Amino acid sequence: MIRKLKIFLEMIKFEHTIFALPFAYVGTILGSVTVNRELPSWAQCGWILLAMVGARTAAMSLNRIIDKAIDARNPRTAGRAIPAGLLKSSEAVLFVVVSFALLFWAASQLNPLALKLMPIAVFMTVIYSYTKRFTWACHLVLGLTLGLAPLGGWVAVTGTITWPAVVLFAAVALWSTGFDIIYACQDVDFDRKEGLYSYPARFGIATALTTARIMHVVTLAGFVLLLAMTDLSWWYLAGTLVAAVLLYYEHQLVKPNDLSKLNAAFFTMNGVLSTVLFVFTFIDLVLVRAW
Repeated sequence: MIRKLKIFLEMIKFEHTIFALPFAYVGTILGSVTVNRELPSWAQCGWILLAMVGARTAAMSLNRIIDKAIDARNPRTAGRAIPAGLLKSSEAVLFVVVSFALLFWAASQLNPLALKLMPIAVFMTVIYSYTKRFTWACHLVLGLTLGLAPLGGWVAVTGTITWPAVVLFAAVALWSTGFDIIYACQDVDFDRKEGLYSYPARFGIATALTTARIMHVVTLAGFVLLLAMTDLSWWYLAGTLVAAVLLYYEHQLVKPNDLSKLNAAFFTMNGVLSTVLFVFTFIDLVLVRAW
C-alpha cells in the first residue's frame, strides 16, 4: 500500500498542489478581512486545506484515468503510472472516490453556500480532461477550474460572492489558462497527429506564446485592480510587482524555437509566483495589521 501510495502521489504530481493552494488562501484571507472584517479561524483554514487537497487529487486522478490511452501513445507521457502498468485504473478510481468524499466532508464543515457550489467544482474537474477532444479552448476550462481555488476560499469564509472575489477568480483563471497554453506547446506535433485540440496546435507556438503573454498582462491588471477594491496596501502591491517580474522571466525562458526550458517556466516559476503573492498578502493583511 505504501508503494502504491508513493506511485499515486508521483502520478498526480501531488507537490504541484502549490500552484493553486496559495491562491486559495489569498481568497480566504482577503475575503475574511474584506467582508467579515476579521481574520479566518484556524479551523476554517484547515477545512479549506482538506477541500483543496481533495479537489486537486480528484482532478489529477481523473485526468490520468481519462487520458490513459492518449498518454500511452505520447512518448512524453508513456511512462506515467497507468499506461506503464504501475497502477491500475481501478486503483486510481478508488483514490478519486476518497478524494471527492474528502472534498464533500470539508465543504460541509464550512458554510451552506460552499456546499451548494461544490458540484460546480466537481463538474469542472471531470469535464476538463474531455475538452481536448473537441475544443482548443480546453486551456480556458482548466483556467476556470483553477480559478475556483481563490473563489472557493473566499466563499468558504464569507458565504458570499462579491466583485473583488470575481476579479480574483478571473485573474487566477487567466493566469492558469496562460501557463497551460505554454505547457501545451511541447505537444503540438503529437496533438496534430492524434487529432487532439489545443491552442498551440490550432494557431501555432508563436501565436500561443503571444496569447499567453497577453493573458498574463491582464492577470496583473486584475491583481492591481484588487488594490483599489479592497483594504490591501503597498505591501500587496510590492508582491504584485514581484509577480510581474516572475511572469516576465517565465516568458523569457520559452521561445517559439526553443522549448528546452519549458518545465522550469511551468513548474518552478508558477509555484514561486503563487507563493509570493500569498506571502505578501499575508504580510499585508495579517502581520502589518497585527503590528
